[in-house]
Amino acid sequence: MPRRRRMRFATRTLLLQFATVVLVVALCTGVYLILAAQQLRAEAESSALGIARTLTEDPEIRTAVETASDDPGTPRAEELRDGSLQRITTATAARTGALFVVIADDHGIRLAHPDPARLGEEVSTPFQRVLAGHEVVEWDTGTLGESARAKVPVRDAAGTPVGEVSVGFARAGVFDDLPPLLAVIGLAAAGSLLLAGIGALLLRRRWERLTLGVQPEELVALVQNQTAVLNGVDDGVLAIDAEGIVRVCNAAAERLLAVRQAVGRPLAGIGLPDAVRDAVSGGRALSEAVLGDRVLYLDTRPVERDGRPLGTVAVIRDRTELVALSERLETVRTMTAALRVQRHEFANRIHVAAGLLDAARVQEARDFLAELAERGSVDFPVPGIARLRDPFLRSFLGAKALEASERGVTLRIAEDTQLLGAVGEAEDVAAVLGNLVDNAVGAAVAGVAPRWVEVGAFDDRDALVVTVADSGAGLDGRTEAGSADGNRAGTAGSADADGVPDEAGPVHGHGLGLPLSREIARRGGGDLWVIDRGGDDHGAVFAARLVGVVAAPGTAPHDRAETGRPQEEDR
Repeated sequence: MPRRRRMRFATRTLLLQFATVVLVVALCTGVYLILAAQQLRAEAESSALGIARTLTEDPEIRTAVETASDDPGTPRAEELRDGSLQRITTATAARTGALFVVIADDHGIRLAHPDPARLGEEVSTPFQRVLAGHEVVEWDTGTLGESARAKVPVRDAAGTPVGEVSVGFARAGVFDDLPPLLAVIGLAAAGSLLLAGIGALLLRRRWERLTLGVQPEELVALVQNQTAVLNGVDDGVLAIDAEGIVRVCNAAAERLLAVRQAVGRPLAGIGLPDAVRDAVSGGRALSEAVLGDRVLYLDTRPVERDGRPLGTVAVIRDRTELVALSERLETVRTMTAALRVQRHEFANRIHVAAGLLDAARVQEARDFLAELAERGSVDFPVPGIARLRDPFLRSFLGAKALEASERGVTLRIAEDTQLLGAVGEAEDVAAVLGNLVDNAVGAAVAGVAPRWVEVGAFDDRDALVVTVADSGAGLDGRTEAGSADGNRAGTAGSADADGVPDEAGPVHGHGLGLPLSREIARRGGGDLWVIDRGGDDHGAVFAARLVGVVAAPGTAPHDRAETGRPQEEDR
């Protein structure tokens, strides 16, 4: 059996509103008709009473009634038919439209009546109250039918009631004006219903336009589904309507964007950084932004329904760990390149030693191998490389020097470098030092010749302190396109509380750079800061302190758990 289709809510609302209007109009019409009928009855009664009072004040009528009352006999109908009272009442009834005008004496005998055949007879309705001196106004039924009648006593010179004047208006005559009144009421009611119907239709269209045709039951389901979905995902969801008001901001978005109670407020007023706000409001499909120590990936899409723009929805994903992994992979790539160079150079040196031995030049072979053991297997083009005893730093900075030389930049080791211990935690050291060196190389490339980058390395108990300087224009002087110091400089004058500039663009295409390096350093109890913002003879000088990555000479580097540094899993 096919399922019965439910009536749409808008249709039910329309019918309910229309039925309500019909009931109200019917009630008002009924009340108005009752009031109108009462008013017509009151007017008829008032007219009858006024005519009766007027007639009782007529001296001729008062004299004739008083004479008839004093006569002990019953008046003859023939005399009454041609008398003055009959003439007066007939003329009055014709002039006022009354159904009847009747005059009776103190015995209730008709002295004047519209029907001459009933003259001289007793009236058909009670007359005792009138003869007692009271005026009676009522609806009653007599020989001429139902009517609104008024009875007024006729008094003699002493004020004693000696008869009555009764004036009545026929029921049909009283309500003659009711049919036209009903027509007017009907037209007004029909007009009201028409206006109500038009208003209901307009309201229905407005309702469906505001709700996009979605019914309340569907809205409830949408709200439930939206709540379940938004609170069940780790990604942030931020929805802005066409006027720039935030309509949706789930808990993940509040956490990632560091905002609270954003719903219902303008996007520009919830405290978002310019980069994030521009990315969301600009409608860019894919963009990245650095917010504090987080790298956020924003997927922004315009929302439309039936060709009508509704606003923008931005899905915000935290890519900090992914970018950190990418940076570590970049470090591995650098180390791989360094090892490849070492393998190639070592093979060449072995070929030389083998050739000397084949030529029976044993002493020369011994001297060559001793020199090789003294200065290392690879002779990297790094001035001052001999000041570094740690094989990891030698290899890593040697590989960076090869990359820098391809861009016309010389990488050198500072003269005051002093590192006695062995460096561990290669990934963290390579990530921090690699970012600083890469940014410094970018700044030097944008500067003037000679282009150089100088690295200093020092140990402080179990901490490694590195400094990186360059020949660029400094943090306050880089305004050329591309930023002379890459992501080190950012926007001139833009820096956090520690003096480290905010990121202005992507580092190695990832968009993290200094925030990641600072996070790695702070995670172990160290830090990253600016020593010098730059001057006329050198660019910016950055420093980083990594705690727990240096071991005493002759011992293995400490593990993080042994030095009291939090494990990376405890972040």
